[in-house]
Amino acid sequence: MKNPTLQEGILVKRYKRFLADIKIASGETITVHCPNPGSMLSCSESGSRVMFSKSDNPKRKYPHTWELIFTNNVWVGVNTIVPNRLVAESIRNDQIPELVGYEEIRTEVKYGENSRVDVLLKSGEKLCYVEVKNVSLVRDNIASFPDAVTKRGTKHLHELVSMVEQGHRAVMFFLVQRSDASSFQPAEDIDPVYAQTLRSAFNAGIEILVYQAGVSPEEIFLLRPLPYSLQIV
Repeated sequence: MKNPTLQEGILVKRYKRFLADIKIASGETITVHCPNPGSMLSCSESGSRVMFSKSDNPKRKYPHTWELIFTNNVWVGVNTIVPNRLVAESIRNDQIPELVGYEEIRTEVKYGENSRVDVLLKSGEKLCYVEVKNVSLVRDNIASFPDAVTKRGTKHLHELVSMVEQGHRAVMFFLVQRSDASSFQPAEDIDPVYAQTLRSAFNAGIEILVYQAGVSPEEIFLLRPLPYSLQIV
Protein backbone atom coordinates (compact mmCIF):
# COMPACT_ATOMS: atom_id res chain seq x y z
CA MET A 1 0.00 0.00 0.00
CA LYS A 2 1.54 3.27 -1.12
CA ASN A 3 1.79 6.09 1.38
CA PRO A 4 0.64 9.58 0.48
CA THR A 5 3.38 12.14 -0.03
CA LEU A 6 5.02 12.57 3.36
CA GLN A 7 7.08 15.33 4.93
CA GLU A 8 9.75 14.85 7.57
CA GLY A 9 10.23 16.55 10.91
CA ILE A 10 11.37 16.05 14.48
CA LEU A 11 8.92 15.15 17.22
CA VAL A 12 8.79 17.78 19.94
CA LYS A 13 6.09 16.14 22.02
CA ARG A 14 2.79 14.29 21.87
CA TYR A 15 -0.02 15.53 24.13
CA LYS A 16 -3.79 15.51 24.71
CA ARG A 17 -3.81 12.05 23.06
CA PHE A 18 -4.62 13.30 19.58
CA LEU A 19 -2.12 16.14 19.14
CA ALA A 20 1.63 16.34 18.57
CA ASP A 21 4.09 19.16 17.93
CA ILE A 22 6.62 18.62 15.17
CA LYS A 23 9.58 20.81 14.24
CA ILE A 24 9.99 21.03 10.47
CA ALA A 25 12.97 21.91 8.26
CA SER A 26 12.21 25.64 8.27
CA GLY A 27 12.60 25.67 12.05
CA GLU A 28 8.88 26.22 12.57
CA THR A 29 6.95 24.02 15.00
CA ILE A 30 3.56 22.83 13.77
CA THR A 31 0.76 21.00 15.55
CA VAL A 32 -0.46 17.84 13.84
CA HIS A 33 -3.24 15.32 14.40
CA CYS A 34 -2.11 12.12 16.13
CA PRO A 35 -4.33 9.27 14.83
CA ASN A 36 -3.51 6.91 17.69
CA PRO A 37 -5.58 6.69 20.91
CA GLY A 38 -3.12 4.40 22.72
CA SER A 39 -0.23 5.29 24.99
CA MET A 40 2.24 4.89 22.09
CA LEU A 41 4.68 3.31 24.51
CA SER A 42 8.02 2.68 22.72
CA CYS A 43 7.17 4.91 19.75
CA SER A 44 6.67 8.50 20.91
CA GLU A 45 10.08 9.64 22.15
CA SER A 46 10.75 13.36 21.77
CA GLY A 47 13.57 14.14 19.34
CA SER A 48 12.75 11.24 17.00
CA ARG A 49 12.42 11.62 13.25
CA VAL A 50 8.81 11.51 12.12
CA MET A 51 6.89 11.63 8.85
CA PHE A 52 3.54 13.34 8.40
CA SER A 53 0.97 13.82 5.66
CA LYS A 54 -1.18 16.81 4.71
CA SER A 55 -4.90 16.77 4.00
CA ASP A 56 -6.58 18.94 1.40
CA ASN A 57 -9.75 19.12 3.49
CA PRO A 58 -10.23 22.85 4.25
CA LYS A 59 -12.49 22.05 7.23
CA ARG A 60 -9.76 20.36 9.24
CA LYS A 61 -8.40 22.40 12.13
CA TYR A 62 -5.10 20.54 11.90
CA PRO A 63 -4.41 19.67 8.25
CA HIS A 64 -1.38 17.49 8.98
CA THR A 65 -1.44 13.88 10.24
CA TRP A 66 1.41 12.07 11.99
CA GLU A 67 2.08 8.82 10.09
CA LEU A 68 5.50 7.35 11.01
CA ILE A 69 8.25 7.56 13.61
CA PHE A 70 11.83 6.29 13.34
CA THR A 71 12.84 4.40 16.47
CA ASN A 72 15.12 1.45 17.26
CA ASN A 73 16.50 1.83 13.70
CA VAL A 74 13.15 1.07 12.04
CA TRP A 75 10.18 3.05 10.78
CA VAL A 76 7.04 2.46 12.82
CA GLY A 77 3.52 3.15 11.57
CA VAL A 78 1.51 5.05 14.17
CA ASN A 79 -1.68 5.68 12.19
CA THR A 80 -4.20 3.15 13.53
CA ILE A 81 -6.41 3.48 10.45
CA VAL A 82 -3.72 2.04 8.18
CA PRO A 83 -3.92 -1.61 9.38
CA ASN A 84 -7.63 -1.86 8.47
CA ARG A 85 -6.92 -0.61 4.96
CA LEU A 86 -3.83 -2.76 4.51
CA VAL A 87 -5.51 -5.96 5.70
CA ALA A 88 -8.57 -5.39 3.48
CA GLU A 89 -6.34 -4.65 0.48
CA SER A 90 -4.18 -7.70 1.18
CA ILE A 91 -7.24 -9.96 1.40
CA ARG A 92 -8.49 -8.64 -1.94
CA ASN A 93 -5.08 -9.40 -3.45
CA ASP A 94 -5.02 -12.94 -1.98
CA GLN A 95 -1.92 -12.12 0.06
CA ILE A 96 -3.20 -13.68 3.29
CA PRO A 97 -3.45 -17.46 2.70
CA GLU A 98 -5.66 -17.98 5.75
CA LEU A 99 -8.29 -15.60 4.33
CA VAL A 100 -8.57 -16.52 0.65
CA GLY A 101 -11.57 -17.93 -1.20
CA TYR A 102 -14.27 -15.47 -0.19
CA GLU A 103 -16.52 -13.94 -2.83
CA GLU A 104 -17.41 -10.73 -0.99
CA ILE A 105 -15.34 -8.37 1.13
CA ARG A 106 -17.00 -5.58 3.11
CA THR A 107 -15.55 -3.18 5.66
CA GLU A 108 -16.95 -1.41 8.73
CA VAL A 109 -20.06 -3.61 8.94
CA LYS A 110 -22.42 -3.30 11.91
CA TYR A 111 -22.75 -6.42 14.04
CA GLY A 112 -23.21 -7.58 17.62
CA GLU A 113 -24.19 -4.99 20.21
CA ASN A 114 -23.52 -1.60 18.65
CA SER A 115 -20.20 -2.67 17.12
CA ARG A 116 -18.64 -2.58 13.67
CA VAL A 117 -16.38 -5.34 12.42
CA ASP A 118 -13.37 -4.14 10.44
CA VAL A 119 -13.70 -6.72 7.65
CA LEU A 120 -16.57 -9.08 6.87
CA LEU A 121 -15.90 -11.88 4.40
CA LYS A 122 -18.72 -13.79 2.76
CA SER A 123 -18.98 -16.79 0.49
CA GLY A 124 -22.52 -18.07 0.05
CA GLU A 125 -23.83 -18.61 3.57
CA LYS A 126 -20.33 -18.66 5.07
CA LEU A 127 -19.32 -15.58 7.04
CA CYS A 128 -15.94 -14.65 8.49
CA TYR A 129 -15.64 -11.71 10.90
CA VAL A 130 -12.16 -10.14 11.00
CA GLU A 131 -11.24 -7.66 13.72
CA VAL A 132 -7.96 -5.80 13.03
CA LYS A 133 -5.73 -4.30 15.73
CA ASN A 134 -2.72 -2.06 15.23
CA VAL A 135 0.39 -3.17 17.12
CA SER A 136 3.14 -0.59 17.63
CA LEU A 137 4.56 -1.70 20.99
CA VAL A 138 7.76 -3.78 20.90
CA ARG A 139 9.81 -4.75 23.95
CA ASP A 140 12.80 -7.11 23.79
CA ASN A 141 11.89 -8.02 20.18
CA ILE A 142 8.39 -9.05 21.26
CA ALA A 143 5.42 -7.19 19.80
CA SER A 144 2.54 -6.72 22.24
CA PHE A 145 -1.02 -5.46 22.35
CA PRO A 146 -2.48 -3.38 23.86
CA ASP A 147 -0.23 -0.51 24.90
CA ALA A 148 -2.94 0.85 27.23
CA VAL A 149 -6.01 -0.60 28.92
CA THR A 150 -8.64 -1.21 26.23
CA LYS A 151 -12.20 -1.93 27.30
CA ARG A 152 -13.20 -1.48 23.67
CA GLY A 153 -10.75 -4.17 22.57
CA THR A 154 -12.10 -6.55 25.20
CA LYS A 155 -15.62 -5.87 23.99
CA HIS A 156 -14.58 -6.75 20.44
CA LEU A 157 -13.29 -10.13 21.63
CA HIS A 158 -16.65 -10.88 23.26
CA GLU A 159 -18.39 -9.90 20.01
CA LEU A 160 -16.18 -12.28 18.02
CA VAL A 161 -16.93 -15.12 20.44
CA SER A 162 -20.64 -14.51 19.98
CA MET A 163 -20.19 -14.88 16.22
CA VAL A 164 -18.43 -18.22 16.71
CA GLU A 165 -21.26 -19.35 18.96
CA GLN A 166 -23.65 -18.55 16.11
CA GLY A 167 -21.69 -20.84 13.79
CA HIS A 168 -19.56 -18.27 11.97
CA ARG A 169 -15.81 -17.93 11.60
CA ALA A 170 -14.11 -15.15 13.58
CA VAL A 171 -10.52 -13.91 13.34
CA MET A 172 -8.52 -11.59 15.59
CA PHE A 173 -5.88 -10.05 13.29
CA PHE A 174 -2.91 -8.26 14.85
CA LEU A 175 -0.93 -6.11 12.39
CA VAL A 176 2.54 -5.22 13.69
CA GLN A 177 3.52 -1.93 12.02
CA ARG A 178 7.27 -2.29 12.57
CA SER A 179 9.95 -4.78 11.50
CA ASP A 180 11.96 -5.20 14.73
CA ALA A 181 9.79 -7.89 16.34
CA SER A 182 10.26 -11.64 16.08
CA SER A 183 7.08 -12.76 17.88
CA PHE A 184 3.87 -11.54 19.51
CA GLN A 185 2.15 -11.90 22.85
CA PRO A 186 -0.62 -9.99 24.66
CA ALA A 187 0.60 -7.27 27.03
CA GLU A 188 -0.59 -8.89 30.23
CA ASP A 189 1.26 -6.41 32.42
CA ILE A 190 -0.61 -3.51 30.79
CA ASP A 191 -4.10 -5.00 30.50
CA PRO A 192 -4.50 -8.39 32.22
CA VAL A 193 -8.24 -8.41 31.50
CA TYR A 194 -7.64 -8.17 27.76
CA ALA A 195 -4.93 -10.86 27.85
CA GLN A 196 -7.18 -13.27 29.75
CA THR A 197 -10.13 -12.50 27.48
CA LEU A 198 -7.95 -13.19 24.42
CA ARG A 199 -7.00 -16.59 25.83
CA SER A 200 -10.63 -17.39 26.61
CA ALA A 201 -11.73 -16.25 23.15
CA PHE A 202 -9.08 -18.45 21.53
CA ASN A 203 -10.26 -21.42 23.56
CA ALA A 204 -13.83 -20.60 22.49
CA GLY A 205 -12.88 -20.89 18.83
CA ILE A 206 -11.74 -17.53 17.48
CA GLU A 207 -8.63 -17.66 15.30
CA ILE A 208 -5.59 -15.47 15.82
CA LEU A 209 -3.44 -14.16 12.98
CA VAL A 210 -0.36 -12.03 13.53
CA TYR A 211 1.36 -10.41 10.56
CA GLN A 212 4.30 -8.04 10.45
CA ALA A 213 4.36 -5.10 8.06
CA GLY A 214 7.29 -3.62 6.25
CA VAL A 215 7.15 0.13 6.86
CA SER A 216 8.91 2.90 4.94
CA PRO A 217 8.09 6.51 3.99
CA GLU A 218 7.09 5.23 0.55
CA GLU A 219 4.89 2.26 1.39
CA ILE A 220 3.55 -0.17 3.98
CA PHE A 221 3.16 -3.82 3.01
CA LEU A 222 2.64 -7.25 4.56
CA LEU A 223 6.06 -8.68 5.31
CA ARG A 224 5.51 -12.04 7.01
CA PRO A 225 3.40 -13.89 9.58
CA LEU A 226 4.76 -13.87 13.13
CA PRO A 227 4.59 -16.64 15.71
CA TYR A 228 2.65 -15.83 18.85
CA SER A 229 2.24 -17.02 22.42
CA LEU A 230 -0.83 -16.48 24.56
CA GLN A 231 1.02 -17.57 27.68
CA ILE A 232 -1.56 -20.25 28.32
CA VAL A 233 -0.75 -22.09 31.55
